[in-house]
Amino acid sequence: MRNAKGFTLVEMMVAIAVAIGLLASVYLAINSTQRHSSSIERKVTAQQDVKPALDIMALEIGMASYNPTFASNLWVIPSGSCSTTSATQTYRGIQEATANSIAVEMDISGSSGDGNGALSESNEIIRYDYDTANQRITRATGCGSGQPFLGDTVAGQKTVRVINGGTNGLGIPIFRYYDGAGAEIVQGATSNDLPARIPDIRRIEIVLAVETENNDVNTGQPRRLIYSTSVIPRNHAIQ
Repeated sequence: MRNAKGFTLVEMMVAIAVAIGLLASVYLAINSTQRHSSSIERKVTAQQDVKPALDIMALEIGMASYNPTFASNLWVIPSGSCSTTSATQTYRGIQEATANSIAVEMDISGSSGDGNGALSESNEIIRYDYDTANQRITRATGCGSGQPFLGDTVAGQKTVRVINGGTNGLGIPIFRYYDGAGAEIVQGATSNDLPARIPDIRRIEIVLAVETENNDVNTGQPRRLIYSTSVIPRNHAIQ
């Protein structure tokens, strides 16, 4: 009868080393998948915040200068009580246009949105402003105070920061303005600049550069994303 032979010490060590290698490979694969999934989750969360905000801004800004009754002296100074008639009626429904803020006016009251010849409702005067210090966009209606719109802390959580400007920002304007020939109209003190050329605005570009609040697990840094859209305020061209 033969003597049964077992594994030698060397064979056991080799088998254990192979098993450890296989387990390490499985762990790395799972960890990589989890890190990738976490990164995608953060990107999706940012998109869920930014894309709807950009769509709302584009929709409201696109309605600037809507005046279905062709009322005269309709446009007001977008501050204070919103009841003071603007001296710059030629600016129509864009009474403020800077790189970081815009105030738009539209006569949309009435059950069918056909206007009543007065800006008597709060949602007919809307102002967007970039709060550089807090890295957020605020939205004000009816000359009220700016309310958090994008990038604010809600319930102790802040998903994204708006990083267009500020100390660590990218130096990208929130709003850029173009005339009918496609030439950019910039802020300045001459008749060829804003605000004097507000009546010539035919397209408005909105750019939102955001940074996720939490760091990306792959890079250890916040994830940066840039979203943009162009708005054509069609009613603004009707003088």
